[in-house]
Amino acid sequence: MDAKPPGVFVTEKSSGVRMIVGVGTSTPAFLGYTEAPRNDAKERSTSPFDASERVVPQPIRGWQEFADRYGIAESGNELAALLKKQSNSQDLTLAELKRIQVLQRCFTLAEAVYGFFANGGRSCYVVGFLTPEQAVTEKALAGDTDKRTGLAGLETVPEVTMVAVPSLWDMTVTATQSATPPSPDLPTGKNLIDKVLTHCTKQRNRLAVLDAPPGQPVEALKQFVDTLAAPDTDEAAFTALYYPWVQVAGVDGVARTVPPSGHLAGIWARTDAEKGVFKAPANQNLRGVLELLNALTDDQHGELNDKGVNCLRTFPDRGLLVWGARTRSSSRDWRYLNVRRLVSFLSDSIRQSTTWAVFEPNDERLWATLRHAIASFLTDQWRQGALVGRTPDEAFYVICDNTNNTQSTIDAGQVICDIGVAPVRPAEFVHFTITQTAGQPGGNG
Repeated sequence: MDAKPPGVFVTEKSSGVRMIVGVGTSTPAFLGYTEAPRNDAKERSTSPFDASERVVPQPIRGWQEFADRYGIAESGNELAALLKKQSNSQDLTLAELKRIQVLQRCFTLAEAVYGFFANGGRSCYVVGFLTPEQAVTEKALAGDTDKRTGLAGLETVPEVTMVAVPSLWDMTVTATQSATPPSPDLPTGKNLIDKVLTHCTKQRNRLAVLDAPPGQPVEALKQFVDTLAAPDTDEAAFTALYYPWVQVAGVDGVARTVPPSGHLAGIWARTDAEKGVFKAPANQNLRGVLELLNALTDDQHGELNDKGVNCLRTFPDRGLLVWGARTRSSSRDWRYLNVRRLVSFLSDSIRQSTTWAVFEPNDERLWATLRHAIASFLTDQWRQGALVGRTPDEAFYVICDNTNNTQSTIDAGQVICDIGVAPVRPAEFVHFTITQTAGQPGGNG
């Protein structure tokens, strides 16, 4: 034994208590058009991704990193030169007209990423498609698991909790040799959306942030929405659809109309940081947006809200606001975005933090440890305001004992925990009554 001088000595020992740590909720993945690296890329400390790197999920932690990695300056210079030539009434070749379309398609992804960081996002993933002149097939969007391309590439990135495809409507048609871009193909767009929803539903820990088709009036949009996954399906619960598109100043100084999904992903991240995932990501200002493409009346908004379309609105003295926080689900349990996201967060956190239970003796000791760990985690969530109830017992329950772990489940190597929670729900409609006092006798004076 080592000799020690007189004094106080501290020995640290593990308590053996199992803790559950909350997973992240604010990391989106953006899928969209980009080009292979250009030969005129400037020397910089952050070198551009090569073609093989651009088609797999890449973590991005700031706008400047994205701009350097994807050659935004070089593309902006080429587009500016072509637009200047066009504005000077010089005739453009058919190839130059098509080139303008191709470059604008690439800037759709860039604007989404910029909008994400401008609205409070901290980090995201980007998956590129290197053929901006062509449409994208359903198979290409679904991707290849082994090659880590498309949506399949995101299956190995568990921190992703939102999926947005800002280039989706460009992906429905091939670029043309025309000054006017082609209109998107709605049935093709619907099929691509289905691929995104299938991915999110399978993963269970992420929602699709979808953009309505561009330039759609309200009646046409209502008809299109009816073609999407039915409100009573699982896919509808993982769908957040936003309308209308927005006008921005442009990351290259060229004003353009873009889908709002990138800005909305930033607002989701901002709300998570300021309040928590249990707070509805609504009643928030849209940063970096000049104006909305369509102005809605209250009646139109009500009709779209009933169909699960989240609207962006302009209010006097308040600016441009997100004025909706619904999924497309008709189920009471999954109608609201924050409820769906909260349950995904709780489920994913518990699942990832209890992998230690694998290969442990499946007995009462294990069940008690799981009950304690999960109850402690849910109590913390209740204290933060994520769950409704005057006491933890009113806010959640955890059952992990011999009532749901029978001999047959034990023999099958399974340990089962049944968990119920009471999530907070947004007050979409606040009803109040105003009573005026009338018929009072007048004064004699």
